[in-house]
Amino acid sequence: MKLAARVGQVSPSLTLAIAAKAKALKAEGIDVCSFSAGEPDFDTPTHIKEAAKQALDQGKTKYGPAAGEPKLREAIAQKLQSQNHLSYRAEQIVVTNGGKHSLFNLMLALLNPGDEVIIPAPYWLSYPEMVKLAAGVPVILETDAASDFKVTPDQLRQAITPRTRLFILNSPSNPTGVVYTPDEIRAIAQVIVEKDILVVSDEIYEKMIYGDAEHLSIGAVSPDAFDRTIISNGFAKAYSMTGWRIGYLAGPTDLIKAVSTLQSHSTSNVCTFAQYGAIAAYTGSQDCVEEMRQAFAQRRQVMLDHLNAIPGLSCPPPDGAFYLFPNISKTGLKSLEFCDELLETQQVAVIPGVAFGADDHIRLSYATDMTTIETGMERLAEFVRSCF
Repeated sequence: MKLAARVGQVSPSLTLAIAAKAKALKAEGIDVCSFSAGEPDFDTPTHIKEAAKQALDQGKTKYGPAAGEPKLREAIAQKLQSQNHLSYRAEQIVVTNGGKHSLFNLMLALLNPGDEVIIPAPYWLSYPEMVKLAAGVPVILETDAASDFKVTPDQLRQAITPRTRLFILNSPSNPTGVVYTPDEIRAIAQVIVEKDILVVSDEIYEKMIYGDAEHLSIGAVSPDAFDRTIISNGFAKAYSMTGWRIGYLAGPTDLIKAVSTLQSHSTSNVCTFAQYGAIAAYTGSQDCVEEMRQAFAQRRQVMLDHLNAIPGLSCPPPDGAFYLFPNISKTGLKSLEFCDELLETQQVAVIPGVAFGADDHIRLSYATDMTTIETGMERLAEFVRSCF
C-alpha cells in the first residue's frame, strides 16, 4: 500500500516503544526495572476522581464545546492569572486531548510550508516530528552540559531568519530537567520581542521544581513578550492524570479560534466528564501536588547519587521535571546500543538519548518507587562495569 509521504518523514516514538517493550516483558513475568515512561506512579488524587464520577452520575456524557467546557476554561484562566501572572481570558484557551495534542494543533494552525521552528537540543522527541507533519522545518540548536543544556540569547538571535515563525521553550525540560532562571527567561524574551517571533512555552513540568530553582513564564516578562507567547500545559504530570488526556493551549484569540476550528474537525471535544475532574484539579486542594513533588525530590537525589557513583557515567543535577540525563560516552556505546543491551542483559529499561538529539546520553525517569530505583541502579552499575 502506498502511504502519504508525510508518514515517511516521521520517526516512531522511542519512549513509547521502549515503555511498551518493558511492559510486555513484565507481562511475561520478567522482573523489569523500568525508568522509561514519563508517567508518575501515583494514583490520580481522590478528589479529582470523585469529581469525574459525580459528573458521570450527573449525565455529563454528551458532546461538549470543541474548545472545552466553559467552567474548565475559566478555571485555567484563573490559574494562569493567579499563579503565572498571565492575563489570559477564558476565550483565549482551548482544551485539548493532552499537552501533546495542544502542540500538534498549534503547529497545524500556525505553520505554512517552509516556516522554520527553532528547537533547542536535547529536545522532547515529538517537537521536530510535529513541525515536519505541519510542513514546517525544524531548526535544531545544539546545547551541551557546558552550557547547562540551555540556549543563549546570542545563539537564538543568530538562528533566526526571515522564515522563522516560532521558538519552542521547554522549562523545566524533558529530557534534561534543566530550568531556565528568571534572568535567562528575561534575556530570551528580549530576543523574542526584538526579532518579533512567537514563542511557545511548554510548561507541563512547571510544578516539578527542586532546590532554589524558580519557574517564570516567559509571557509574564512584559506586555510585548505576552503578545508573542503561547502557553502549552496540561494535567498529566502534576496531577498524575496521564491517561485522562487533558491539556490546553493559551494564546492570542485568533490563534485559539483557529485551533478550536481544527479540533472541531478532528477530535471534537475532550472527554466531557474527564474535564470535570480537571476542574477539581485546579480548584481543589493542591496538597497532592506538593506531596508528589517532595517524593520526586527524594527519588531524584537517591538516583543522582547512585548514577554519579558509577565510574564512567556523569550526570548534572536537574532542577525540574522527573528525569536524569547522564552522559554515557565513556562506555564506548551509543545510546540505542546501550539501552538495548541494558534491557536484554539486566532487564532495565531506559530511553536512548538519540531520540532527544543527544546520542551520548540516556534518559532515566525517577517517577517510580524507591525499591525499583535501588534495584535498577545496582543493575545499571553492573552493566556499566561490564563495558570496561
